[in-house]
Amino acid sequence: MSIISLFTLMGAMLLLAIVPGPGVFAIIARAFSSGFSRGVAMTMGMLVADYLFIVLALFGLSALSTVMGTAFIVIKYVSAVYLIWLGYKLLSSRATKMDVEANAQSSLKSSFMTGLIVTLGNPKAILFYVGFFPAFVSIDTVSVFDAGLIMLAATVAFGSVNLGYAFMAVKAKGIFKSSNTFNVINKTAGSIMVSTGVLVAVKG
Repeated sequence: MSIISLFTLMGAMLLLAIVPGPGVFAIIARAFSSGFSRGVAMTMGMLVADYLFIVLALFGLSALSTVMGTAFIVIKYVSAVYLIWLGYKLLSSRATKMDVEANAQSSLKSSFMTGLIVTLGNPKAILFYVGFFPAFVSIDTVSVFDAGLIMLAATVAFGSVNLGYAFMAVKAKGIFKSSNTFNVINKTAGSIMVSTGVLVAVKG
């Protein structure tokens, strides 16, 4: 794989990452409601899903997507329901002063799994790796080293952008300290989560 192909692929990944979609909205909501570390955990989950797609693409994701079409649809709707459920929990919660601090203790594992599920069920990610990805990579000649470089490119592109969104969400949250304003944060984040779940479900 040439350096030009690698950087072209990374540029395409950056553009894909920057365009707001279910993953971006989910990261903003989680970082806004639970802090930057939860945004990091969600980003890690998303990257693991991207690594899985890369491996599948190198072994013929196009063929697998035909065979596993139903599985992809199931994953898509499971992720949508999960996001809506997370949003409902935020919308139905009411914070006290103690909850403001306790909310920071929300599970890193939960954030990681949310990121993983959102990306696995994201039609944009699936279409990229099935259709667009092979345009940059010669599947027949790719080596293990090339695969490692592709994963590194994905880490830099998707990881940096997602962490940037999480950081901005936390900065936007910084001015809110009281339990009343924290309730506003929960409602805002919950609304984003529910909207993201609906977006995942209806987007083809």
